Amino acid sequence: MRILISGGRVIDPASDTDHIADVVVDAGRIVSVTRQDSVPVSGFDRIIDASGCWVVPGLVDMHVHFRDPGQEYKEDIFTGCESAAAGGFTTVCCMPNTMPVIDTPDKVRYVLEKAENACGVRVLQSAAITVGQRGKELTDFASLKKAGAAAVSEDGHSVADIKLMREALRTAAGLGIPVLDHTEQPELRDAGSVHRGAAAGLTGIPGIPEQAEEAIAIRDMLLAQETGGAVHLQHISTSGSLDLIRFAKKRGINVTAETAPHYFTLTDEDIIAGGGNKEIYHRCLSPKGVTVDTHRKMNPPLRSSADRQAVIEALMDGTLDAIATDHAPHSAEEKSRDFLKAPFGVIGLETSFAVSKTVLVDENGMTPSRLIELMSVKPAEILGCGGGTLAPGCRADIAVLDPDKEWTVPASGFRSKAENTAFAGMNVCGAVVMTIAGGRVIFEN
Repeated sequence: MRILISGGRVIDPASDTDHIADVVVDAGRIVSVTRQDSVPVSGFDRIIDASGCWVVPGLVDMHVHFRDPGQEYKEDIFTGCESAAAGGFTTVCCMPNTMPVIDTPDKVRYVLEKAENACGVRVLQSAAITVGQRGKELTDFASLKKAGAAAVSEDGHSVADIKLMREALRTAAGLGIPVLDHTEQPELRDAGSVHRGAAAGLTGIPGIPEQAEEAIAIRDMLLAQETGGAVHLQHISTSGSLDLIRFAKKRGINVTAETAPHYFTLTDEDIIAGGGNKEIYHRCLSPKGVTVDTHRKMNPPLRSSADRQAVIEALMDGTLDAIATDHAPHSAEEKSRDFLKAPFGVIGLETSFAVSKTVLVDENGMTPSRLIELMSVKPAEILGCGGGTLAPGCRADIAVLDPDKEWTVPASGFRSKAENTAFAGMNVCGAVVMTIAGGRVIFEN
């Protein structure tokens, strides 16, 4: 299919492009990015008027949970891909903590083969670091990579055995695959469900200290230094972790790190449910009788306002390399439980661009190019999966975004099976107009 995307603001950080231009797509590839109106309009199957919009490389989310296999009542590969497409994402990387755990080549192939019949979003799969994620024995990284695994991860928890984690980093380095690292010391988290801060005191909910994240972050960065492995720290939420990452990068350690939109948008005090529209909050009572919102329970938890500001600054200065959603669907019944019993996690694919653009660009002055670097270029680079660019000859993965569209995040009606969004009721500015994957329109708003 031959497509002309005309008159949009083409933002391609990989080629230092940021100007009004026309993009030509043919046979699933980018043909050219040229001066506006320089391309004859005849001979196209479709002409898309992108005036007033950003035309960017398809977004890449390197941290999602599609719950398939085993918990398809929460999400499956098909609905997960539909949700991703609606969010402007053309590539996602699924975590392995499914039921059963993705720890063998056959299970990797199951996901990748099923994804071929989804809407067109490219699905990458990370495989478990240890067999069954039990922390006792490494999986066969080489055979997992051969089956198509893009990375290894123990997401959901950390590898407790320091020697085993060292061997994982060494083995992954030899194979050239990244280790996606859930940074959490379980003994320090204990029974905590929120940040150990103001909200914990007000609600009586047990708190999780910052050190639960920071202890594993520094441990695994030092292991990466010793082994030469590439470690990618997931869902970073504390200012202390950010200081440690800066320290590690100055020492030349091969570390990258991500955060999620909820960590630069909300704080621990936002778990307390306010008044207004009852649909906005998923209410239950805390041990001290304070009304709290289980849709704002995630792990790591929402942190303090100082941590939130530190995350924003780290996204600005390059300490953090990527924005990932940690899209974690749960059923309404599960999130309706008491706060201490409700599962951790929130969805995020369909709100990530709008929330990120509103908070980072509109409120904090980030350049659009830096935002797209964080949401497309760097995640693709870390995963080594290609994409993240509109360079001629590359696969035509493109998002067309309206930066000025104002809307309110709803409490329901997502393409995901789940509705556990942390952002219901938030006024945002920025929307996905169209998503093109491999030269085919897979979402149009």
